[in-house]
Amino acid sequence: MNRRRLLAAGAGGAVALGAPGISFAASRPQLTHGVQSGDVSDRGAVVWTRADRASQMRVELATRPDFKRARTITGPALTEASDFTGKLRLQGLTPGTTYHYRISAHGDQCSAPLAGSFTTAPAEPRDIRFQWSGDLAGQGWGINPDLGGYRIFDTMAASEPDFFLCSGDYIYADNPIAAEVVQPDGTVWRNVTTEGKSKVAETLQEFRAQFQYNLIDDNLRDYLAKVPMVNQWDDHEVVNNWYPGEILDLPQYTEKNVDVLAARARQAFAEYTPGAVGLPGSDRIYRKIAYGPLMDLFVLDMRTYKDANGPNNAPEGGRLLGDEQRAWLKAELSASTATWKIIAADLPIGLIIGDGTNIYEGIAQRDNGAPLGRESDIADVLAHCRAGGIRNLVWLTADVHYTAAHHYSPDRATFQDFDPFWEFVSGPLNAGSFGPGRLDNTFGPQVVFQKPPPAANTNPAVGYQFFGEVVIDAETEVCEVTLKDLDGNSLFTQAIDPVA
Repeated sequence: MNRRRLLAAGAGGAVALGAPGISFAASRPQLTHGVQSGDVSDRGAVVWTRADRASQMRVELATRPDFKRARTITGPALTEASDFTGKLRLQGLTPGTTYHYRISAHGDQCSAPLAGSFTTAPAEPRDIRFQWSGDLAGQGWGINPDLGGYRIFDTMAASEPDFFLCSGDYIYADNPIAAEVVQPDGTVWRNVTTEGKSKVAETLQEFRAQFQYNLIDDNLRDYLAKVPMVNQWDDHEVVNNWYPGEILDLPQYTEKNVDVLAARARQAFAEYTPGAVGLPGSDRIYRKIAYGPLMDLFVLDMRTYKDANGPNNAPEGGRLLGDEQRAWLKAELSASTATWKIIAADLPIGLIIGDGTNIYEGIAQRDNGAPLGRESDIADVLAHCRAGGIRNLVWLTADVHYTAAHHYSPDRATFQDFDPFWEFVSGPLNAGSFGPGRLDNTFGPQVVFQKPPPAANTNPAVGYQFFGEVVIDAETEVCEVTLKDLDGNSLFTQAIDPVA
């Protein structure tokens, strides 16, 4: 759907799950939801697309935008088993190089190609700029044609970032999208609607439809064609505040077993995100992406191994990362020679996130004391870093639907076996805004900046939609983090000097 057609859509204009304006009765294959790249490193990347029928993915790759001397690579078969999605791992690339790619689908005839680009991570120090945020189409606030759709991505594109870190809740599988939402003041928010977003996702095809809905938006598709993405998941990719083994008590669900829902959601996540997850040898969501000598990115999974929501105060600790992921993280941090270790966490460390009376869904609870429950995993990682002299950790997260900068220090903390560090919170991208939250003092957090909305579930038309931007200077190695709003205005900037 081009922007003019999106703006012209009538109230609650329903669209097909494939891109509007395409004739699926055409005699040749069509690419329905754009092209994307993801998990770009110094010598590798993944490219993605989806077709409307069984066909073969083919990629042209070049270092020139005119595709002179391009090489052609045959990708996977696009079949019904993967909902006609496919992604190809590109290897043997040159560091610090801009690549242009064109993807087409081949059957008896060839589809029209779609083009994208990405730049590989540098082998030598080079300025790095990337963005992060989360929470897209939450609380029933979907693609609004009156506002031009997900226009935050048009704002973000202006900075020409190296990549985008999606910190989770890239879809809201548990939030249907209605044609209209009548607000308390009587005004009407209009949504583009699809059949696939008319109910909560339970079947595999319904989870796939959540990703298809977001990719209707021109702004998002245009952004992802130019900006590689790194995806992690949080709760709404499955259902609000989920944990393994949970049995739902929600009337809108006929499938009550969250493990069944999570397996289907994970397959759709692997099929519709452009990273390595789901490719052979890449089954885990947690992973490290090396981005040159200045930065390593550690992408965590705080959902798959999490324990049940409850008081979260077990003295012997709780499950958050799981033993294997926690050991992996500590080992990779120890082995990292990059100046900055950026930790992508789908849950904030010190913010108290409740799920009922004396029930906590996040890392912290309200006792302000020694690490208990899930806090023990964080304490173990932080103590490991201090003992090993691992410096320059920056934590990035989303989840809570407002933006904030938190500084953690042992001088203010109950638990003191760690070095000071920063945590930055951003989002939502296009969802209801909430907050602010309360902080637990176990790790000594201090609110240095925050911008919550005026009321709970403030809709995106009011503003209070946020993303963050990280810039690492190649010469000084200073890491500068800026929190920005829907229009790209800088709300807060923190420059962090590296510690040797």
